[in-house]
Amino acid sequence: MFTDRRFLQGKQYFEAGNLNARIALHNRFSANPYGWFRWVFDHLESPGNSRLLELGCGPADLWGENSDRVPEGWQIYLSDFSAGMLQQARRRLLPSRANFRYAVIDAQAIPFQEAAFDAVIANHMLYHVPDMQHAFAEVRRTLKLEGRFFAATNGADHMHEIKELVHRVDPQAAYSGMDLAFRLETGSELLRPYFSSVTVDRYEDALNVTEVEPLVGYILSMITLRGIRMEGGRLESFYRLLEQEISRQGAIHITKSTCLFICQP
Repeated sequence: MFTDRRFLQGKQYFEAGNLNARIALHNRFSANPYGWFRWVFDHLESPGNSRLLELGCGPADLWGENSDRVPEGWQIYLSDFSAGMLQQARRRLLPSRANFRYAVIDAQAIPFQEAAFDAVIANHMLYHVPDMQHAFAEVRRTLKLEGRFFAATNGADHMHEIKELVHRVDPQAAYSGMDLAFRLETGSELLRPYFSSVTVDRYEDALNVTEVEPLVGYILSMITLRGIRMEGGRLESFYRLLEQEISRQGAIHITKSTCLFICQP
């Protein structure tokens, strides 16, 4: 499911509803008051006349959250394999005066010439790419020699408490956790054949969830992606379990393991 392009385009990411449900949980209950998108933007130091490309931009949260910080001279190409996502990105950024351009792009075949960009960004999307080696080669080809590639992902234990809660309701549930090909533990090894310098910066955070509905919304947004069975009596049992846990502990604590790889040609 994670790399099935027809499924991802047609169902999971046809529009931003599922993604927004997941982002909302993080926005409301993150322990770190300095938000993820502001933190990522802090790393994008680039000259005022830079050209930047984001692969898999989704609804453009990175740029919406930092619209007040975009340098006047930047040319920003926002791309996604979902035309529906790009439509929502356009709508969100309509009030911005920044120089945004939009294109449906497959990260495995970036339609730009060599050394076209000062920075390329892939925020939590590389684990959906069927052939990451082609994607890395394409990023390397389109980066300037002094450019940088920013690739965000999660670690193996990211939000593992959710998997445990689901299994308490249904031990046979197919919730797969973060068993991803591109993650914190494997990213450096995968990137080094294509980049001379690979460093990683970790974002310290956790969730302390005090309401049931946002957590259920998060999990329901993952049903088709992870094969979870959560309906009828099982869903009612899950609601009761979450209510009991919040009543008993005051909040459900959820581990986060998130990082940004910073690569240079």
